[in-house]
Amino acid sequence: MTDESLATSPSPAMPHSDAEAQAYIEVWAASLSQVLSQIAGAPFTIEYLADAPAETGPVQETDLRIVIVAAGALRGEMSLRIPRPDAIGVALLFLGEPQDPAAEFKSDHQEAVEELLRQVAGHAATALKARWGEVQLRLEAAAPSWSPGASGWLASGSAAAFPFRMEWQLSAAMHAALAASQPPESKPVETPAGNETENGTLGLLMDVKLEVTLRFGERSMLLRDILELGEGSVVELDREVEEPVDLLLDGKLIARGEVVIVDGNYGLRIQEMLTPLAAG
Repeated sequence: MTDESLATSPSPAMPHSDAEAQAYIEVWAASLSQVLSQIAGAPFTIEYLADAPAETGPVQETDLRIVIVAAGALRGEMSLRIPRPDAIGVALLFLGEPQDPAAEFKSDHQEAVEELLRQVAGHAATALKARWGEVQLRLEAAAPSWSPGASGWLASGSAAAFPFRMEWQLSAAMHAALAASQPPESKPVETPAGNETENGTLGLLMDVKLEVTLRFGERSMLLRDILELGEGSVVELDREVEEPVDLLLDGKLIARGEVVIVDGNYGLRIQEMLTPLAAG
């Protein structure tokens, strides 16, 4: 394999948070390039793009969507959207079949793309360790349920066997985790004045938008009961009316309180903080 197969576009100077996000995505670009080059038996360059590639159409319901869930040193999600023709192209490559522009997307193609991305995730997890530490990556075949904190594209270079485009989006939680990270060589040594460093790092996150959720309760249901649900059905939760509700940040319980009405909207009066959000 040549260095050309792992090339990505140049990285312009940018704020720390965006630079870390780009570094994270470029690890994925190099990993994707490496796996595709191995399968194709020839260099398959993947480039980092800030904007959509030329001739990229609008979002389609038939586009293939995958969510990558990260845990460990980095926590958050990344969504991948692959246009249907591009998904068919990499699936045929993975299955060892000739490229066919007229091919229809089948379940075998979906499974092939998912397995391809699992291999890419394995390479990426290994490469991420040097900069961010141990990161576990898990694939889910689903569309994101959150608003992106950052987005862009990965696309094949001109020498690739066929055109390939993939849009990526980082969740606000992942973007914040990357913004708070620092390369190992630049991490400061802790001193008695370490709080100043912590406050400086925290300051980088102040303008990052995070989604919080109110959880009124839960219930486990049998599949037959779920299939019987319809208009007018009542689902009883495991919590009584007078009990406090939960406030979740990125799926983590941080507070409890009582529901109130504010200008016609639901609100929460916090009664108990379970996780301190900032010291001092």
